[in-house]
Amino acid sequence: MAVKRFYEIFHPEHYDLRINVNRKNKTINGTSTITGDVIENPVFINQKFMTIDSVKVDGKDVDFEVVEKDEAIKIETGVTGRAVIEIAYSAPLTDTMMGIYPSYYELEGKKKQIIGTQFETTFARQAFPCVDEPEAKATFTLALKWDEEDGEVALANMPEVEVDQDGYHHFEETVRMSSYLVAFAFGDLQSKTTHTKDGVLIGVYATKAHKPKELDFGLDIAKRAIEFYEDFYQTKYPLPQSLQLALPDFSAGAMENWGLVTYREAYLLLDPDNTSLEMKKLVATVITHELAHQWFGDLVTMKWWDNLWLNESFANMMEYLSVDGLEPDWHIWEMFQTSEAASALNRDATDGVQPIQMEINDPADIDSVFDGAIVYAKGSRMLVMVRSLLGDDALRKGLKYYFDHHKFGNATGDDLWDALSTATDLDIGKIMHSWLKQPGYPVVNAFVDEDGHLKLTQKQFFIGEGEDKGRQWQIPLNANFDAPKIMSEKEIDLGNYKVLREEAGHPLRLNVGNNSHFIVKYDKTLLDDILADVNELDPIDKLQLLQDLRLLAEGKQISYASIVPLLVKFADSKSSLVINALYTTAAKLRQFVEPESDEEKNLKKLYDLLSKDQVARLGWEVKPGESDEDVQIRPYELSASLYAENADSIKAAHQIFTENEDNLEALNADVRPYVLINEVKNFGNAELVDKLIKEYQRTADPSYKVDLRSAVTSTKDPAAIKTIVGDFENADVVKPQDLRGWYRGLLANYHGQQAAWDWIREDWDWLDKTVGGDMEFATFITVTTGVFHTPARLKEFKEFFEPKINVPLLSREIKMDVKVIESKVNLIEAEKDAVNDAVAKAID
Repeated sequence: MAVKRFYEIFHPEHYDLRINVNRKNKTINGTSTITGDVIENPVFINQKFMTIDSVKVDGKDVDFEVVEKDEAIKIETGVTGRAVIEIAYSAPLTDTMMGIYPSYYELEGKKKQIIGTQFETTFARQAFPCVDEPEAKATFTLALKWDEEDGEVALANMPEVEVDQDGYHHFEETVRMSSYLVAFAFGDLQSKTTHTKDGVLIGVYATKAHKPKELDFGLDIAKRAIEFYEDFYQTKYPLPQSLQLALPDFSAGAMENWGLVTYREAYLLLDPDNTSLEMKKLVATVITHELAHQWFGDLVTMKWWDNLWLNESFANMMEYLSVDGLEPDWHIWEMFQTSEAASALNRDATDGVQPIQMEINDPADIDSVFDGAIVYAKGSRMLVMVRSLLGDDALRKGLKYYFDHHKFGNATGDDLWDALSTATDLDIGKIMHSWLKQPGYPVVNAFVDEDGHLKLTQKQFFIGEGEDKGRQWQIPLNANFDAPKIMSEKEIDLGNYKVLREEAGHPLRLNVGNNSHFIVKYDKTLLDDILADVNELDPIDKLQLLQDLRLLAEGKQISYASIVPLLVKFADSKSSLVINALYTTAAKLRQFVEPESDEEKNLKKLYDLLSKDQVARLGWEVKPGESDEDVQIRPYELSASLYAENADSIKAAHQIFTENEDNLEALNADVRPYVLINEVKNFGNAELVDKLIKEYQRTADPSYKVDLRSAVTSTKDPAAIKTIVGDFENADVVKPQDLRGWYRGLLANYHGQQAAWDWIREDWDWLDKTVGGDMEFATFITVTTGVFHTPARLKEFKEFFEPKINVPLLSREIKMDVKVIESKVNLIEAEKDAVNDAVAKAID
C-alpha cells in the first residue's frame, strides 16, 4: 500500500533555519520557519528524535501532535494557501554519522571534534523539521551558532554573509533544492582554495591533523572537473562555490551536498608524493562522481527514491568519462571494467536480485535499495551502453535538453530517455525498459548448428539455482560480424557461418568492448577460433574472455578446470587489465582447496609459475621512469608471489622492512602493503602487530592506514588476533566507519576467521546499535558471504541470519546471500577434483 507523501498536502517554498549546536552538552536547539502552500489539513512535517517545543502558524500558536511511527509532526494549520509555519525544537547530537553529528580526531595528542552533516536519505529530519522528500524543493537560509572557539570556521551550501551580535553565522540563501542536499559543518579546519576560469570558488577543507600538501590533489581535480562538466553538459555550474570537506567520521564514501561536498578522508586527501596510482585514480573518480551530481542529482533531482538509480548510475558513468577527459594517460575506463562491470555481473546473476528501478512506497524501504552493485555499477553499465549507442555528440545534445527542461526541478528516468531521444532515431526508452525494470541479464549462446548456420540465443544467466521466467532483453550486440545492432528476439539466425567467417576475416566476437551487460557462451568451434588468435586480442578483449569464462564456470555451464590451462597463456602480459583478470580468476581457484593442504601447495606452485617471471622483471623496488602499466602490474604480482610463498620474495620484502623499520610511512606506497603483510605473516608476533596498531592510530594518512589494516588482519598469532577483535569496539582504534574493512580482513584470514565470525554473532546487538540505521549496515552480511564457501559455514550463516530475515534493511541481502553461499558449496563439491587435477597438470 502506498504511503501518502507529505508533499501532496504541503508545498514548502522557503526555510529560515536557526540552528544552535552545543558540542559540550551534545544538544541541538533551533527553529525551522517554513513558508509554503497548504493544500489540505492536517499538514505533516517530518521530524525524527526531536522534542517539539512549539508550533506557530502565521505567528499564532496552534495544536500539534508528534507521530513517532511516521517520523512526523501533525499540524492543524487552520488555513489553506500560503502560510508560515514556525517550529521550535530540540534534539540530541548523536554519534550515528546521520543528521548532525561529531567527527573525532587527534591533534598533537589532544582529542578534538568537528561537526558535519549527512542527510541522505531521510536524515535531514533529524537536524530540522522539514518536508524531507526529494520533490519538496525549496530555498534555504541558514543561521548557525555553536559553542565556538577561536579560529574555528563554519561552512555551508552557500558562502557566509555575516556573524550577528548573538554569534549566529548567516549564509546566503540557496537555490531551490531538496532537503537531503542541505549541509553545514564547523570546527578547526585548514583549507586551500582556487577559482575556476568562470570564477567559481573551489575549496578543499580538512582537519589540521593532515599535512597541507594532502589537500592539493583534490583541489586540482575538483577545479578541473567543474570546468569539464560545464563544458560537457553545456550548462553553467549554478552556485558561487564548490567546497570539498574531508570528515574524519563518515559512513558512506562521499555525499554530493550542493556546494559543500563531504567525503571520507581516504577519498579526498592524499600525499601527492607517496600514494599509489590506483589510489589516485580512486580518489579522482570519487571527487568527479560527486561533482557530476551537482548537475545530475542536485540541479535536476529524482522525483522519488524509486529513481535513485537515475542519480547514481549517471554519476557513476560520468566519473569515468570526466577522469578520462582530465587524465587520458590513466586509461580510466580499464578501471571501470575491473570494478563496475565485474561487480554488476557477479551480483546480478543471483536469483532474487533487485531490478535497477524498484517501486518504493514506504520511506522505511528507501535504504534497502542502495545496492551498490545494481544501482551504481549495473546502472552505469546501462548508461555506458546508451552512450555507445548514441555517441558523445548526441548524448551531450540530449543532456542539454534535459537540464534546460528540468533544472531546479525533479525528473524520472523516462524524462531522461525522452530528452536523449531528441538527439537520435533510436527508441532509447524501449531499449532501456528491458534492462531497468527486470532483474538479471542474459547469456547469449553463439553456436554453429548442424546446417552450418551461425545462431544466437538469449536466456537469463544465473549463478546457482534460478527460476527462469522467460525474460527477454533488447541486447546491443556490438558484433564484429554482420549482425543486427539490437537483438530483441529469443533466437536469431545470422546465416551460413563459413561465408560469414570468410567475409569477416577474423573470429566471431560479440559485445566487443565489453560495454553491454551480457556474457557470451561460444560453442567449441567459435571458442577454438578465438583462442587460436588469442594474442591478437586487445587487453579489454582478453579481460572479457576470462570474465565470461569465469562467470560461465560459476554458473556451472562450463568447468573451472577448462580455464586453468588458459591462465598460463596470459601470465606474461604487459597489460594491468589482463593481469587483473588473470588473478581475479586465479583467486577463484582458492575456494577449491583446503588451507594448508597438498592441493593448496599445488595452487601456490601455480601462483609462483604465473608470477615469478614478472616479479623478476619488475623487482620489489619502483624504478624512476617506469610505465604506468608496470607500476600497476607490480602489486598483483607481488601479492601473488607472497601467496605462492616464493622464498626470494619473502626475503626481499623482509629486507625492505628491516631497512625502513623506523619510517614505514615513507615506504613507496605501491609496495608498502606487501612489505607489511609479509612481515606480519612470516616474521611477525603479537608485539609487531601491537606496534602497527599504534602506528595506525598515529597516522592521519588514509592510504597508509589501509595498508596497516591489511597487514595487521593477516596475522597468524592467536594473541594478536584476540587483541584485534578486542579493538573492534574501541572507537579510539577502529572507527565505526572502518570496522567493516577490519572485520572482513580478519574473516578472510584462515587463522582469524573463527574469531571474527564469533565476534559478529556474539556482538550483533552492539553492531546494530552502532551502525544499524545506516544503508551500509547490510554490507556486513555481504562481506561475510564473500568469504564463506563451506557446508559448515553455510549452516552457521543460516542459523544466525535467517531469524533476522524480516528486518527490512537486511531481508533481501540475507535471502540472496544464502543462495550465494549455497551455489559456492555446490560448485566446489561438483568441481573440486577436476579443478585440482587441472592445477596439478598445469604445474607439471
